[in-house]
Amino acid sequence: MITFSEWNFIWQAIGIIGAIIFFGRFYIQWIWSEKLGRSVIPIVFWYMSSIGSILLLGYGVYILSPVGVVSYGFNLLVYARNLIHIWRKQNTLTSIRYYFTHGLVLFAFIVSTIVVGYVFYQKFFHVREMARPYVVRYSLWIFLGLMGQILFAFRFLIQWLATEVKKQSVIPPIFWYLSLIASFLQIISYSFQKEWLYAIGLLTTLFIYFRNIWLLKKGKKVSMASNGNE
Repeated sequence: MITFSEWNFIWQAIGIIGAIIFFGRFYIQWIWSEKLGRSVIPIVFWYMSSIGSILLLGYGVYILSPVGVVSYGFNLLVYARNLIHIWRKQNTLTSIRYYFTHGLVLFAFIVSTIVVGYVFYQKFFHVREMARPYVVRYSLWIFLGLMGQILFAFRFLIQWLATEVKKQSVIPPIFWYLSLIASFLQIISYSFQKEWLYAIGLLTTLFIYFRNIWLLKKGKKVSMASNGNE
């Protein structure tokens, strides 16, 4: 039988691996952009986004992180749609791949909804046991984190709409500005809740956001197009 300490080690390992994959995607994006001299999103970015978010969602359930489960529970649709358009552009989109991917997204959405409800239910009873001043502060940090997540979701909503309109995976410039603001809000939220894995992971991506904004400001030949050939 696996002991509590062993389970703790397993979930901590899952969280760390998930963070390396999820936050590491922007370092891959940065290296790719520096190599080409323009801001680009390689296809591996979307694969890493999908895998990393699933692992971090599981970790968020384990530590009962309200902001964590919301942050990583509902993004798979956007990641999947970008992959669909990339596969279509590469002429590798089969009917099996199309329906399997959307079926997986639907399953993940249902599971994520249940998970988010469970975590908020557990936290509700946890907060009831706190003194009022602590409840107010605790609620404030969660609110800041959720505001950050709204901005994160909004950036991908914009990206998704731009992708659907152009029928290819694209990253509009506002994506990077929203990423920066949302990251600061969530870093504050996670830090005060002592959820350091999430906070440190976000902190490591700030430079990447600044770098992409700098490339845009610099006026280099910037291409937001994302395809499997890059």
